[in-house]
Amino acid sequence: MDYQDKEKRKELKKLEVVWRGSRSLGSSADIFSGIFPKNYEPPPGGFYFEVDDTSPLLQDDPLLFDYNVEERVNDFVAAAVSQANITRTNHIMFTMGTDFKYQYAETWFRQMDKFIHYVNKDGRVNALYSTPSIYTDAKYAANESWPIKTDDFFPYADKPNAYWTGYFTSRPALKGYVRLMSAYYLAARQLEFLKEKIGSGPTTASLAEALAVAQHHDAVTGTEKQHVANDYAKRLSIGYVEAEKLVESTLACLTESVNKSACVNPSTQFGQCPLLNISYCPSSEIELSGGKSLVVLVYNSLGWKREDVIRIPVISESLVVHDSEGREVESQILPLVKASINMRSQYVKAYLGISPSIAPKFWLAFPVSVPPFGFNTYFVSSAKQPGSVSAISTLYPLKGSKSNNIEVGQGHLKLLYDVHGVSHYFDRRSLVNMNVKQTYSFYAGDNGSGADPQASGAYIFRPNGTFPIKSERQEPLTIMQGPILDEVHQQINPWIYQITRTYKGKEHIETEFIVGPIPVEDGIGKEVATQITTTMGTNKTFYTDSNGRDFIKRIRDYRSDWDIQVNQPAAGNYYPINLGIYIKDNSTELSILVDRSVGGTSLLDGQVELMLHRRLLYDDGRGVGEALNETVCVDGTCAGLIIQGKYYLKLDPIGEGARWRRSFGQEIYSPLLIAFSEQDGGNWASSHISKFSAMDPSYSLPDNVALITLQALEDGSVLLRLAHLYEVGEDKDFSQMATVELKKMFPDKKISKITEMSLSANQERTAMEKKRLKWKVEDSPGSEATVRGGPVDPSKLIVELGPMEIRTFIIKFNYIFFLKKFDP
Repeated sequence: MDYQDKEKRKELKKLEVVWRGSRSLGSSADIFSGIFPKNYEPPPGGFYFEVDDTSPLLQDDPLLFDYNVEERVNDFVAAAVSQANITRTNHIMFTMGTDFKYQYAETWFRQMDKFIHYVNKDGRVNALYSTPSIYTDAKYAANESWPIKTDDFFPYADKPNAYWTGYFTSRPALKGYVRLMSAYYLAARQLEFLKEKIGSGPTTASLAEALAVAQHHDAVTGTEKQHVANDYAKRLSIGYVEAEKLVESTLACLTESVNKSACVNPSTQFGQCPLLNISYCPSSEIELSGGKSLVVLVYNSLGWKREDVIRIPVISESLVVHDSEGREVESQILPLVKASINMRSQYVKAYLGISPSIAPKFWLAFPVSVPPFGFNTYFVSSAKQPGSVSAISTLYPLKGSKSNNIEVGQGHLKLLYDVHGVSHYFDRRSLVNMNVKQTYSFYAGDNGSGADPQASGAYIFRPNGTFPIKSERQEPLTIMQGPILDEVHQQINPWIYQITRTYKGKEHIETEFIVGPIPVEDGIGKEVATQITTTMGTNKTFYTDSNGRDFIKRIRDYRSDWDIQVNQPAAGNYYPINLGIYIKDNSTELSILVDRSVGGTSLLDGQVELMLHRRLLYDDGRGVGEALNETVCVDGTCAGLIIQGKYYLKLDPIGEGARWRRSFGQEIYSPLLIAFSEQDGGNWASSHISKFSAMDPSYSLPDNVALITLQALEDGSVLLRLAHLYEVGEDKDFSQMATVELKKMFPDKKISKITEMSLSANQERTAMEKKRLKWKVEDSPGSEATVRGGPVDPSKLIVELGPMEIRTFIIKFNYIFFLKKFDP
C-alpha cells in the first residue's frame, strides 16, 4: 500500500479493515483484511534468525557470558506494545520471516520456541504459534466495529519517488503470452469436456500448471530476472504443445462423428498457428491448385453466437472463400507490409530456430459466424473465374499536403485522417461526433544518480522528463480500403509502426502497434506511452477495471482515504488496466480495451494514456537485481524486444459504453480458436460435420452472462462457473438478474446431480456460508439490497445470477442416457 496511507492508518488504528470490494455484491462479499505495520517481516527490534542474520539469539544458559533472556524478553514485549498501540483489540499478529527466509528453518523455530516460553513466563504478554484463521476468530470475538474500505490500494509507493506502477506494463510480451494461453486453456478445457476422453492421451494439465505458476506476483507482473521469465515462457510453451494435441484430436473427433465418445483414432489432421500474430502460419501458407482447398475450422468458446473477421496469411491473391453450406463469402486481400515481414523473419528464427522457406505476400480477411460453444467451417480455394475472387485492397498513400484529407470506414464508423493521423471520429448510427488525436511519447527512466537514488525499473516507474515522439514523415501514411475493412498504416518513427483498422460490421477502432527495439544507445532507458486526446471535459476523473470485473472511479491527484501529497504526478496517477479504461463527460463516453494487462491513466482532462513498452538500464532496488532490458538474440546478434499488441477504442453516447466494454471485452478474453486442414477434391460435408454447437440449437447464454469454466474432472464430474458481466446500475437492460437454462446448455446429457460450491470449488457453498463471519463496520456506506441468485431447483435446472455474481457448480451427468441416444 502507499506509505502515506499507511502512516495515516497507524495514527487512526485503521490498519485492519473490512474490505467491501464490490458495490454490486455489497456486504455479502465483505473480507476482513489486515495491513501489517512493517510489510510481512518481523517487528522492529532484531528478530531475524536465518543462519547468517545479525539479530542477537536468545541465550538462556546463565553460565554463558552472553546470557540475555531478560533483555530479549524486554525487546519482544516492547515490540508487542508498540504494535498494540496502533491495533484495535488486544490481539496482534507478528509475521516472522520475509523473502528468502526459512532456508534453514530450524534456527527460526528454536528461537521462537524460546521466546514463547520466556515471554509467557514473564507474563506481560501472551505469545503463541497461531494461524490466520485463529487470529481472525479472535478479532471477530472481540465484537469490535471496523473501518470499511470500498476501493482498492492502487497505486502505491513505499517512498516519495517510488511508485510501484511500472510493473503494470513490465514485460508486455510475457503479459500478452499469459493472456493468450489463458484464453486457449479455457477453450481447450471445453473441448476436453466435449471429447469425453476415456483413458490416456494428451490433456490440459501441463498448461494448467504453467498458467498457475505464471500467476505468481513476480511472474506475470514482470518483476523477475530474465532467465526466470524465460523459464515461465518455456513452461507455457510446453503446456501449449500438449493442449494443442488435445485440441486437434478433439476437433477431428467432433467433425468426424456425432457420437463423440466412440472416437479413438480420427483420420482428419488439423494444424494450428500459435505465431499467427506475427503472420507465420505454415498451415495456411499452402499452394491451392488442382482442386485442393484449405479447410478453416473456427471454434467459439463463448456462450453466444459470434460474428467476427478472421485474417490468415496466404501466398496467392486469387482466392475464394465458401461457408459450410457452400455459399460464397465476401473476402478481402491485404498486402503484407514490410514491418510485419521483418518481424516474422526475426521472431520465427528466434523462437523456432528456422528461417521460413516461403514468405506469404498477403493477408486474407473474411467474416465468420460461429454458433455458441461450437464451431463453423470455411473453405478457401483458388478462384477459377475472375468474377468470384477476394477483393484486393485499394492503396492510397497520403502525402504531405494539408488539404489532403481522407475518410476511412466501410460501416457506420467514419474516421477522418490528415497527414498527421486520425483527426475526427463520427458514428452515423449513434451520432457521436468528436475530434480525436493520437500521439506517442516516452518517459526517460530516472537512473537514480540524483539526490534520491531511486531508479526506474521493473517495479518502479520514476520518470525523468516526458518527451513527445514526433512522426518522422519518411514514408507517407498508407491507407488500404476494401469491402470488409480499412487499414491505415503509419511509420511513426524508425521503431514504432502502427496499423489502425475499422471494420464494416463494427463500430470500434482496432489499433495494432509494433514498438521496438526501444533505442538505448544514448544511455537513457525509455518507457513508451500513447495518448488519445479529445475535447471532453472529464474533471480529473476516469475509470479503470478491477481484475476485469468492477470498474473503479479514479480522480487525478486524489485519494478518498487521505490527503495525498503528490511527488510524482505521472507515476502517482497510473493504474493497472486488465480489461479497460474509460472517461466520460455529460454526453459521451470514450472506452479503451486492451489485449493484455498494461498501465494507464488520464493525466489531462479528455485524454487517456496507455503505457505500451518499457526498456530500462538500471535496477530499481526491489529485489530483481538486474535492469529491465529485454533482448532477443538471433544468430548471436541481440536487439531490444519488439512488442506487438492491440488496443480497441470506441466512443458512445453517455450510458451506452458498458455494453461494448462487457460484450466485446469477453471476445478479447476469448479469441476465436482457428484450426486448419487440407482437402483434395471431394466434398467435406459428405464425410464431416461442418457446423456444431454443444448447446441446444435454439439457445445461447444471455448477453450478460459468460461461461468462464467448463472442466471435466478426474472423477467424471464437471466443474462449471458462470459469471454475470455487469455491475449494479451499469446498464439499463443488462444490470438485471440473468438466468441460464442448464438443460438447454447441455441438451445431450442428463444432469443427475448438481452441487453449488464456493468460488474455489473446495467446499460446498452452504457449508462455506455457515462459517462466514458477518463483521460490524463503522460508517457503512448504506449498501443497497444486493441481488443474488437463489438455489437451483434440481428439476428445473435454472441458474440465476445477480449483477457481478459468479456461481460455481459441480455437475454429475448420467452418461448412460447420452450413449443410448446415439445407439444405432
